[in-house]
Amino acid sequence: MMNMMNNNLPSYNELPEVFAINLDSISAITLTGQEQIKYLQGQVTCDVDTLAQTKLLIGAHCNAKGKVFSAFRLLEREEKFFLLQPTSSIEQSLAELKKFAVFAKVEISQDTELAYLAIAGEQASAKMATLFQQVPDTLTPVIHENNTTLVYLAGNISRYIIIDKVDKLADISATFDFPVYDGALWDLLEISAGFPMLSQQYVAEYVPQMLNLQAIDGISFTKGCYLGQETVARMQYLGKNKRALFALTGKDMEANVGDIIEKKLGENWRKAGDVLAVYQASNMQTYIQGVLANDVDNSTALRIKTQDSALTIIPLPYKLSTTTE
Repeated sequence: MMNMMNNNLPSYNELPEVFAINLDSISAITLTGQEQIKYLQGQVTCDVDTLAQTKLLIGAHCNAKGKVFSAFRLLEREEKFFLLQPTSSIEQSLAELKKFAVFAKVEISQDTELAYLAIAGEQASAKMATLFQQVPDTLTPVIHENNTTLVYLAGNISRYIIIDKVDKLADISATFDFPVYDGALWDLLEISAGFPMLSQQYVAEYVPQMLNLQAIDGISFTKGCYLGQETVARMQYLGKNKRALFALTGKDMEANVGDIIEKKLGENWRKAGDVLAVYQASNMQTYIQGVLANDVDNSTALRIKTQDSALTIIPLPYKLSTTTE
């Protein structure tokens, strides 16, 4: 019997041992064709030439000024590249990729054929093993079983993305004996993992280092030229970047994408940054992804503008590396 959607949204500390998420706000830009590797290599921050070995890459697509159109996870399925990302960041990134592809032997489009489902939690691996013959892991993060693609995302909470046609995912989820949530819960996991989520209003607003992409292996500094590469390299080598991505949490507050985050200076409040993403748990615990000055720390008093509830910084599962490997 198919598990009904659970409308209660848990806080981070309330997450079940295993749960599923309908990823209805996730989609992909796809590339196929004779020059798909060569073309994408000149457009994004990650080293596409290594995909055949690594199977999964994190990267960003930037404009000529190094501002990020989209942050994505790149994989290959049936000889086609998939740039998995929030649907909200696809429109402009897709248009820009198509603009420069007119003279390349490559076809670029938004995927409309597949659906995306996640299984996550401490017992996610055990549950995946009951559903599939082989389960992806850190060494083999992408596996194809018949027409189904399985993707493993490492982190404090194990996550698996299942990619297939809608009817196939419906058959899989009909066997679940654990909670199924809507896509909002994915935002909590991305916020906690420190993976940037760009809504339309923040497209082409930040360079990759402001979104911590250098800390999650989303930038190759050895691959050679790509669109925006000069700005990205200058930020890294000259230490010019003064902002970073943060995860924050607070209780009994209202927050929305686009809100201003303030910090206290003496008796006054001044702008500290912007809200990129928000997750509101049913118990009124709020989780926020924001871009702030990179010298903000736990001693900094923070709040959403015009609200009294305090925000506290949640440690991210990585360090803000300054290396250029």
